[in-house]
Amino acid sequence: MLSTLHQNSILLPALDCRHIRVPLFSHNVPAGFPSPADDYIQGRLSLDEYLVQHKDAAFFVRAKGNSMVGAGIFDGDLLIVDKSLTPSSGDIVIAAIDGELTVKRLIKRNGTVILKPENPRFKEIEFKDGQELQVWGVVTSTVKKFI
Repeated sequence: MLSTLHQNSILLPALDCRHIRVPLFSHNVPAGFPSPADDYIQGRLSLDEYLVQHKDAAFFVRAKGNSMVGAGIFDGDLLIVDKSLTPSSGDIVIAAIDGELTVKRLIKRNGTVILKPENPRFKEIEFKDGQELQVWGVVTSTVKKFI
């Protein structure tokens, strides 16, 4: 569940809400050839419990632009970010550069830190000695709406 909208379009999870659990069918839906329907319910799933591992350290933010389309992150997607995770090379992170937030893949290579877009039309951001990089958190999931 989402609570109020905060500065920079950052949303914080509501910590005092009830979970909404919807049916989770046991049958996987093929993205290729159709298969007979299976109406057996495996259980109930709460998306906030499934997507938010550390609710006290999580926040949501909307992606803007198309620098991360190669990672499946598109303009308007809702990103779930965990501040409690230590970012590792290869993680997608929310970072502050000169006061501006960006979402990029964190790469550590030969003692250099790089923020790498997942779109060849954009350039990597390479940090030199003395430059400060502030990582706000690791992106753990995205949520997309089609309609």
